[in-house]
Amino acid sequence: MSNDAANKRIVIRLIGVILIMGAGAWAAVPFYDWFCRTTGFAGTTQVAEAGSDVILDETVTVRFVANKERDMPWEFRPMQNEMKLRIGETGLAYYEAYNPTDRPIAGTASYNVSPDLAGGFFDKIECFCFTEQVLAPGERVEMPVSFFVDPEIVTDRDAGHIRQITLSYTFFETDLPEQQAALATPARVSVN
Repeated sequence: MSNDAANKRIVIRLIGVILIMGAGAWAAVPFYDWFCRTTGFAGTTQVAEAGSDVILDETVTVRFVANKERDMPWEFRPMQNEMKLRIGETGLAYYEAYNPTDRPIAGTASYNVSPDLAGGFFDKIECFCFTEQVLAPGERVEMPVSFFVDPEIVTDRDAGHIRQITLSYTFFETDLPEQQAALATPARVSVN
């Protein structure tokens, strides 16, 4: 075998390795997102179409926490600190956001629950975090989140003891959408 043939084979193998690594890097983020949503890993919550058909006599306390990115100018807070409900019962909580600036600001909320094991059993039915929110200058809104804790949590070997869950949101400023018509979204209630 000549040096030219051996060099070509090495180059082809290196190109193949680079392509495989690139494909792996490209697929890593969507795969990780899918994995977290499916398993509740890292406190990622689940999404449900409707509430639970089963409501247990056991209760769980859900605490609510609000954070924002360091440069996010909004004021953001939960409207209740905690809520006690029966496992499987649908809860409705509200967060309040206020834009104290003189310009419209768009924001997106990331979220998780702790302890992390609870993520696979915490189901959101409706949430302001599902869509981008845009607040006009001086606008104050109440944003709902409808949720339940899956009754299967009580029979889970690892999460069965959990009776306190913290739902935490962090708002990040995002680019404004092309059209300012998004100022009135159905996921919130204006309190101006």
